[in-house]
Amino acid sequence: MKRDREQPAMTPSTSQIQTDTWVKATWEEFATAMDDPQYEEGRGYFDQGYMRIEIAPLGRGHARQNSVVSKVISIFGMVRDLRLVEFTNCSFYKAGERGCQPDTAFYIGPDFQLPPQDNEPVDVNVFGPPTLAIEISGSTFKDDLGAKRLLYERLGVAEYWVVNVAEQDAIAFAMADQHSGEIQTSEVLPELEMALVEEALRRSQTEDDSTLMRWLMERLR
Repeated sequence: MKRDREQPAMTPSTSQIQTDTWVKATWEEFATAMDDPQYEEGRGYFDQGYMRIEIAPLGRGHARQNSVVSKVISIFGMVRDLRLVEFTNCSFYKAGERGCQPDTAFYIGPDFQLPPQDNEPVDVNVFGPPTLAIEISGSTFKDDLGAKRLLYERLGVAEYWVVNVAEQDAIAFAMADQHSGEIQTSEVLPELEMALVEEALRRSQTEDDSTLMRWLMERLR
């Protein structure tokens, strides 16, 4: 059964693209747009013949909660002796098919190959998709749960989180065979409960990072 997607607002041209919505495009148009200086501050997504460039300003809540979630995962990995590598605002391309730029992404596990540190998007055909992709959602919450979730399913991401900035909620999906289902405990970070992530997000409203991380270390031990 065909899944719903937002209706395209317009077809992109070389002079102007409507941002913050899905528009019909070819891969070549998407790649050209992402190289255009006027969109260098934007984040780009491409899937199934549609692209979305987000340039809406990111507020304090987005920045803070992105940082907190990243710290939770990194400290969890350290305490549990997990091999992981974080990428912030990095582009991942499966050329000709789909592209994405999650707020944060992690490769997790003993077998991944570390991509080189240059200014090119990560080639998913060479390095595989990230194990975990995370979107920090303000105005994009509905889209992050819908069209982007389908994109990450098709890309082959193992787990996907959507953090609702307004509510300090963290919604996690396990993904396999281009399907996804909500989970309460991470599968790629074994035994990490989403309730703990949400508690860290709530504490971050009033606690500084040092206090928050000391609490987290005690909980994880």
